This record gives sequence, structure tokens and C-alpha cells, in this order.
Amino acid sequence: MTDFDMLVIGSGPGGQKAAIAAAKLGRRVAVVDRPDMVGGVSLHTGTVPSKTLREAVLYLTGLTQRDLYGQSYRLKEEITVADLTARTRHVVGREVEVVRSQLTRNRVALFSGTGRFVDEHTVAVTDSEGREQLLTGRHIVIATGTRPARPSSVEFDERTIMDSDCVLNMERVPRSMVIVGAGVIGIEYASMFAALGSKVTVVEQRDGMLDFCDVEVVEALKYRLRDLAVTFRFGETVAAVERHPRGALTVLESGKKIPTEAVMYSAGRQGLTDGLALERAGLAADRRGRIAVDEHYRTAVPHIYAVGDVIGFPALAATSMEQGRSAAYHACDEPVNPIHDLQPIGIYTIPEISFIGRTEDRLTEARVPFEVGVSRYRELARGQIVGDSSGMLKLLVSPEDRRLLGVHCFGTGATELIHIGQAVMGCGGTVDYLVDAVFNYPTFAESYKVAALDATNRMREIDHLRE
Repeated sequence: MTDFDMLVIGSGPGGQKAAIAAAKLGRRVAVVDRPDMVGGVSLHTGTVPSKTLREAVLYLTGLTQRDLYGQSYRLKEEITVADLTARTRHVVGREVEVVRSQLTRNRVALFSGTGRFVDEHTVAVTDSEGREQLLTGRHIVIATGTRPARPSSVEFDERTIMDSDCVLNMERVPRSMVIVGAGVIGIEYASMFAALGSKVTVVEQRDGMLDFCDVEVVEALKYRLRDLAVTFRFGETVAAVERHPRGALTVLESGKKIPTEAVMYSAGRQGLTDGLALERAGLAADRRGRIAVDEHYRTAVPHIYAVGDVIGFPALAATSMEQGRSAAYHACDEPVNPIHDLQPIGIYTIPEISFIGRTEDRLTEARVPFEVGVSRYRELARGQIVGDSSGMLKLLVSPEDRRLLGVHCFGTGATELIHIGQAVMGCGGTVDYLVDAVFNYPTFAESYKVAALDATNRMREIDHLRE
């Protein structure tokens, strides 16, 4: 007899949803996590605090209002780290309460401490005072998440040379900053600090950034960031970072030297598996700490599952939640549909980027014909009202069956707006639905109708030429 039907290691989005899903099915469930990390990395150092920080930056700098009130407009002239973190602490505190409440309400036992495997059914939980308790589970879910990867050649001091976790604990807003890595996290923080007035230099060894996004959207983002004094150094590699009393000196392999007050590394993520003693359960992780799973999120040991960032791509809070539910249903022999391939991607830069489906480049590579329909925020009344003249929505439409092949959005509310396209695509709708639909006015949602009319007008021109 095991202590629990399901034992979950980690209380982030994936672990929390796995635990609650199993509890809803009447199973005895427990979650193990450190007392200061209830809600996981996503809630404490990742998604929630970084997105809250972004909102604080937008509000205090007045950046989005400058088209209306002038380029010198600011809500607060001297913005301190305390101003930024006050909102973050409030939101994180409330979200921790929500997570605890949900676990308690569903009768999920929460054990405070760190867990490691003793054998394939037993986990030892060590609390903050070093006391150990053994728990057994018929099924076990690993949902430990990730931490920022740190190059061994770099001496991090968490004040001058930092990773993305340390940024949230900065003592003051730096006047200048190097960000190493132009991935999603790096570019999100680059846009935030640029909005605060920091002179930001982004160093990326690849020739570009966000290459999975629409090229036109990425170019629009780069233009906006350059307008905020961001400098991009693509095709460059950092040779060394020197720490000095008044800042840091980043030396590139090309010989360039960049003096700044701070350096932030955004060099990928490392799975939090090194303390789990996976070998005692018959498991192993790859060099990035990731665990391999099958389509049901089972590891090499069938009764042990892994979900969330610890299994790698796509490593998003939204997908982690669905993975947790799916794993719990499968473990409980409950029918479950596979997670839909059609998943939205949201990037919380300033302005936002969001898309679903394929890009123009992917369609061209696959030799899939498409027509483009575009709506620009500056042509919408809502765009003028909120002061966003650079946003846009792009629809990629199949001329053969008129279905949507991709939706790409850049600007205010992009991560919300994308779900209209997701619903239409997921239900197999066509561009004609968007043409015929009535949208509230004035809204950004109206951009779907404008873009749909643009695409259908282009297709009509081709049809008329053939008559």
C-alpha cells in the first residue's frame, strides 16, 4: 500500500495542474516543494514576476502614451527598483495564496522541502531543518522546472553580472546594460530596460533573433527597440566579462569592448534534476537536465511521468498546465485527448508579439500557396485611441480552401488578440467567417475583419484575372 496514488515533485503550473486533476478524479495526491517556492519557478522568478515587471515599466514610464502626450511624457521621473518590485511582490504574494488555496480545497497534501528518489516508488523529502520523511506514490510526476544556465567561464556576482533570476533583485536600474542572448527572455528584458531608459546592447552569436517568428514582425520589433536606443551585436560571441568596481567590461571575440553598469546572461535554461537522484529510480537526464518522455509524458519508468520545462520544448507555462493534466488523466486511466498541435506563442516584449500556425517562410519552404491580409493599428480607431500606431495583424490564408494557415500579431494586446485566430483555426473556420462577422467597434479585434477583407480582395483580383 502506497501513501499516495500520485506524488508530484514541484508545484509550478505543470505539477499543480497534475495534482489537482488527479485529486478531482478522487485520488490521494501529495505535492512536494520548498516552502518559499510554492507555485514554482514560473510564479517566483519566471513568467509571473517578469510580466508584472513589464506592466509596472509600461505604467511608470508612460511609454505607450507618448504618441498622445509627447515624447517627454513620464508618469514618474525617477523610477527606482522599489517602484518596480512593489507591484511584483504584491502579485506574487496573491498568486501564492491562490495556489495554496486550490491545493487545500482539492485536499492535496503539501509537503515542504526538497525531494529526491530513494527508489522508483519512494521519495525522501528533506525540510528546511534537515529532517527527512519518506513518501511513496503509485505514480510519480516530476515537475521541477528549470533554472537559468550559467556558463562556467563567467563569474556571476548577482549584482553586476547576473542571470534572468537575479534581475528581479537588482539594487537600482542600470544606466547601461549588456544582455547576452537574443532569445525570448533576453529580448523581453532588453525591451523593459530600454523602456526604463537604460542604454542596452544585445549580443547574440546567431545572425538574427526570434527566427521562429514572422520576419516582418521581428523587423518591426527591432525598429522599435532601436528607437529606444537598443544596440544589436549579431554574429558576435562574448570572450570574457570583467567585473570592476564601477561596472563590467564585456569583451567580444571580435575585439569590441563594451563598458556597462551591468551584464545579464540569458543563455538558455537548465533542468532542475541534479538533486533528484534520478538513477535510483532508473532514470537519467541529458546534459541540459531534461528528461525524455513519450506522448503520454511517461518516462522510461512507466509509472513515473515528467511535465513542464523539465522535459524541454516548448517550455511554456500554458503548455505545462496541459501536460500536467494529460499526465494525470493517463495515470488515472481517464480518457484524454492529445494536446492540440495548434498552440499560440506569446512573447512579452514591448510591444508584444504573438502568433499561431505557420510563418510565411515555413509555408514557402513547404511550397504551400498562401495569400496575405494585413491590418495596421494606425488605421483602426482603437489604435488611435490608445496611441499605438505601429501595431499590426497579419493573416495567412489558403487560396484553395480559404482556411487560415497562420495569424501573426504585433502590438498592444497581441497575446490576447491571437486567441480569436486560434478559435477560428481550431474549429476549421475560413477567412469568410471573419469577413462576415460583426466585431465591436472600436476594438483591436476589428483588425481581423480588416485583414480578412484585405486577403479576400487580393484573392478576388486573381480570380478576376482568370475570368
